[in-house]
Amino acid sequence: MPLPHLLVLAPLGLEAAALGPGGRVGGADVLVKRSGMGLAKAAATAARLGLAPPRLPDAVALAGLGGALGTDLEPGDVVVADRVLDTRGGEVAALASASLLAHELRHAGLRARTGTVVSADHIVTGRERATLAALGADVVDMESAAIAAHDWHAPLAVVRAISDSPGQELFSVRGALGVARALRSLRSTRQTLARWAAAAGRREVVLVAPRSFCAGVRRAIETVERALELYGPPVYVRRQIVHNAHVVNRLQSLGAVFVEELREVPDGARVVFSAHGVGTAVIEEASRRSMHTVDATCPLVTKVHNEARRFATAGRQVVLIGHAGHDEVEGTLGTLPGLSLVCKPEDVARLELDPGRPTAVITQTTLATDEVSAVVGAMAERFADLARPAASDICYASQNRQEAVRTVAPDCDVVLVVGSANSSNANRLVEVARRQGPAAYRVDSKDELRLSWVTGARRVGVTAGASVPEELVDELVSCLAGLGPLTVSERTVSHEHVTFSLPAEVR
Repeated sequence: MPLPHLLVLAPLGLEAAALGPGGRVGGADVLVKRSGMGLAKAAATAARLGLAPPRLPDAVALAGLGGALGTDLEPGDVVVADRVLDTRGGEVAALASASLLAHELRHAGLRARTGTVVSADHIVTGRERATLAALGADVVDMESAAIAAHDWHAPLAVVRAISDSPGQELFSVRGALGVARALRSLRSTRQTLARWAAAAGRREVVLVAPRSFCAGVRRAIETVERALELYGPPVYVRRQIVHNAHVVNRLQSLGAVFVEELREVPDGARVVFSAHGVGTAVIEEASRRSMHTVDATCPLVTKVHNEARRFATAGRQVVLIGHAGHDEVEGTLGTLPGLSLVCKPEDVARLELDPGRPTAVITQTTLATDEVSAVVGAMAERFADLARPAASDICYASQNRQEAVRTVAPDCDVVLVVGSANSSNANRLVEVARRQGPAAYRVDSKDELRLSWVTGARRVGVTAGASVPEELVDELVSCLAGLGPLTVSERTVSHEHVTFSLPAEVR
């Protein structure tokens, strides 16, 4: 099977020399061609290669030097265009895989980021930089708009190494040093561009359903939103309302103030408890300091808290299965003195409890059902009179998402799970997927995707943890579409109709 063919266009000879020679580079067959300097020559080259190429490219990259329009870029930095504009501010192209390529370039040691490139018909200096920056552009060049306007029938990347910037013009002594730095950076993009081309191609995305927000997460987020509407900012929130940085950042922009502990909250302030729940000591401190509290604890977590108290009242020693340090686990441990915590089957032997005494097990709601079963099995071997957790103690949404992944994963080459690093249910989805055979990875967003994960993968399963906004899934799929033709289908394993009412304080 032939290697993927990457056509690299470089405006000038010195740029082509930095990117060459062609031939086999990594997993791609690379051809480096000069586009010529300026919009007219670049357009003519695109038309000529598009009509009679020596070989139709699987991917096309325009790479060369560019001028920074603001002071946040300096010579040697690399910008991967996510948008290309003309000098009137019109969008010529949106390049969906830009964030993926920029991420890979950073891993290669370059100072790389995505940005908007505008193409002028002359070298831009002085005050004209500010005029173009006002269009929303970060970098100016003289070829990208012409190359991006051509229909290559292949993924396109635009990469610019910064050679000059405001205060360091191209035709100066410092400008010469900037060109040298930019050429070194440009040379360092070569291997990554080849890997990007190797990952290009036609693929299918299977969206796994259900995914994203569950009823408890929706309730928690809406609780904060309603508190802000009713009472105005600031509204303090103890810990992340749900374990997703994008949700937290959006609520912060509305006026929510996130804190780790109540000592950071003024007396008498309004404070929301997160969906993960809190212990008795937190509730008592809030009351003692006359705080106006709104409890956004997921009702399923509250159910586990109540279950723990009932078992203790009945005289049972209570063991919680969960991950130490997780917000939900800390909240549950704080509801009852003397609760013991285990995570794995081997932890059971270390419990300092009386094997002859009645014992009960409760569980963190976001665990995988099979890992809970293994720990409960070990508990049953040691404790004769064991009250096991109800199946409903594991969140219905976690169970549904795990079962959906368990069903779809065997048909995929790789499974991508959208979710933050501290999201227990997202991490469990990765584990469940891997147990079905394919590779599986967690990404907080499209910006964490790696080329190696999808290279050669023709069917990609995509799901998301229960605290993830659906738009992050959409952005990930769009990023994959930037690597070539994409067919998107959805496979629904179950339907969810659960709703929870809001806390009385914000209804």
